[in-house]
Amino acid sequence: MTSAMVDKPPGHQFTEPLPRRRVVRPPRIWAPRAPIPRAWRAGLIACSVLVPLAAWVAVSAAGAVPAQFLPSPAAVWEAAVEMARSGTLAADTWASVRRILIGFGLAIAVSVPLGIVMGTFAAGRALFEPVVGLLRYLPASAFIPLLTIWLGIGEPSKVMLLFIGTVFFNTLMTADVVRQVPRPLIDVSYTLGCRRGEVLRKVVVPHALPGMIDCVRVNAAAAWNFVVVAELINSEEGLGYRIARSQRFLASDRIFAVLIVIALIGLAIDILLRVLRDRVGRWV
Repeated sequence: MTSAMVDKPPGHQFTEPLPRRRVVRPPRIWAPRAPIPRAWRAGLIACSVLVPLAAWVAVSAAGAVPAQFLPSPAAVWEAAVEMARSGTLAADTWASVRRILIGFGLAIAVSVPLGIVMGTFAAGRALFEPVVGLLRYLPASAFIPLLTIWLGIGEPSKVMLLFIGTVFFNTLMTADVVRQVPRPLIDVSYTLGCRRGEVLRKVVVPHALPGMIDCVRVNAAAAWNFVVVAELINSEEGLGYRIARSQRFLASDRIFAVLIVIALIGLAIDILLRVLRDRVGRWV
């Protein structure tokens, strides 16, 4: 046995200090759920819009894609101005918005109370969740032949397609939000003497209201998808009708203009619902 082995006590290999490691911290803007400075936020938002726009300008200017398939931003702007001057853009926009207000509005009027019942009461969940969960897997577009037979090719079939396409998803999402209300909060309300209706009205609904607005915000995008599909059924006005008509004449600049209008309207609705959610849910 060597002297080095004799001098070191047994277990010395476990008592030696571990090598020091340098702590690597990610930049603050990439830290999970950490706030970022306003300047960084504004810059990132600008990049998310300007970078795709610059790429579009570069591709169209280079002629890499024929203008028939990818018109330039200037051509799209001219097409939008032309449709706006003729009045067709305003008429089509209002026709689509009116259908969404009716169809999606009816879906909200049905899905929100139903979702509250399913999320609050176990009996309501057992009674409604199986059939709602089953119906949500049926594609709304598959109902078009039936809606045409039942309601004709007028406005009722278009409104009903919007209703079917959004009501089931909004119901289940609302129920999930209501189920997230903390059980201790409900128990404390009963302990303080609240009745069942008061707990529902003053505790469950206010606590879940911001989440229910988020559900509406998410499903509003689906409503715009379905209104374009609905307007392909023997329509004479609407943004979806304008897209289909422009396709017949290979007017891709008009199609892009209509798509941008839909995107801007959707963004405005999203911002309004976000502001509403933040105002009614300041305490959440």
